[in-house]
Parts: sequence; structure tokens; C-alpha cells
Amino acid sequence: MSFFLATKAGMTQLFTDDGRAVPVTALAVAPMTVVALRTPERDGYAAVQVGFGEQKPQRLSRSVLGHTKGKAFRWLVEFRVAAEALAQFSVGQELTAADLVPEGAEVTVVGTSKGKGFQGVVKRWGFKGGPKSHGQAHNLRAPGSIGGGLRARVPKGMRMAGRMGGDRVSVRNVQVLRYDPSGAVAYVKGSVPGTRGSLVRVEALIAE
Repeated sequence: MSFFLATKAGMTQLFTDDGRAVPVTALAVAPMTVVALRTPERDGYAAVQVGFGEQKPQRLSRSVLGHTKGKAFRWLVEFRVAAEALAQFSVGQELTAADLVPEGAEVTVVGTSKGKGFQGVVKRWGFKGGPKSHGQAHNLRAPGSIGGGLRARVPKGMRMAGRMGGDRVSVRNVQVLRYDPSGAVAYVKGSVPGTRGSLVRVEALIAE
């Protein structure tokens, strides 16, 4: 398992050697610091906890600052790894994206989708809406019947208006096309969930 954290910077395009334009998402990457190691003997599972991003120390509790040895990170994230892979990491070690995930690797990108607020059934679920013929009043975007006369309750899972977006979304089989020469930006093919500046989690299964 190889991984890195990044923030979404926006979308652009790259050109291949044969002149094709490929839409890509630019991810701002920075070194991650190993904060803790989770072992099967002590914690019941194997994982690497890393700190990413900068934060004002006064925004963190003393217990968190003690855990991170005085370093103020904006995010603390754990990545599950094989137990035998824990020997590759040590507390305080800095990890860079280009060293962990090579160019051309197929990865899974996980982010939080954009929040849309409270939306009706037409936008949230793609309902057709009412007929647009003459005489219809206030029914163009109404949900329609939610019962049917056979029950005295609304069944679970009924598609209705409500909060939309803000969900954890995973996009699989995304290719890391390129890193810029400075190593501060990673370009992945296609779109990535989330807003600009949001945290993006990238995981790749690399054959040993």
C-alpha cells in the first residue's frame, strides 16, 4: 500500500506526446510527517498515522500537541498497511508523494464532495417533475405521491428533498500522470471530488 495526502488546487489540462489534451486535476502535495505507528500487538491493527498541513498551535489542545511532539498539523490521518510494512516507517520520518506513488500508478482518490445545501427532488434525485401543460399550478418540481394508499407510513429509503452533497466519495482507477519538477504538484487524470483547498486522500496498491 502506498499513499499520500494533498489538497485540491483546481483543474487544467496536459498534452501528451502525440498532441492529445488530457483533463487533469492539480493536487498540491507537501511532505507528510509520521506521527505514530499502530501495531497489531498494541492497537489490534497495523496503520501509519501522518500529519499534513500547517495549523496555528493555539488552535490545538495540549494533548494533541503532546502527541505530535509540538508540531501543529492541520490534519492527522491514518493509513492501514500490512503489518510487515511497518518496519519501513519511523516516527518523525518525512514522506513525499513522489517517493511513495510513482508516475503512471493507478490510485483511488477519496475526498468530500461539494455541499449543495437543502435541495428538492429534481436536483437531488433527477426527478422529471410535473407536466408543463397549461393549467398546472405550483407542481412543476413537486415530488408527487409518496404513499399509494397501501400503507400508513413513508417507507424507508423514499427519495425526497433534503441535504445534498458533503459526502465521502471514492474514485477508483485514477492515474497519476505527472509530478511537476519541484514535486509540489501532482496531476491526476480526470476530476476529483471536493472543493478547492479540500483534503484529498490518495491510495495506490503497488505490487511488491
